[in-house]
Amino acid sequence: MDELTLESLARRVEALERQLAILAAQKQPRVKDWRRVVGLSEENEFTRLMQAEIEANSEAERRAAQEGAPE
Repeated sequence: MDELTLESLARRVEALERQLAILAAQKQPRVKDWRRVVGLSEENEFTRLMQAEIEANSEAERRAAQEGAPE
């Protein structure tokens, strides 16, 4: 291995930057798919409370829409 000098570090960084640029250019955007994230959340007290709050809010919005009144 080369002696660790500022010049050798600069060369290594340049090589890494070139490799990163090549990889970044090859990367294709991922197609968004909700099925990829189903089940990723950990089951704990926080997620249960969050889900209950979401369901309560959805139900309140549903009732308000059926009654024709603002939320």
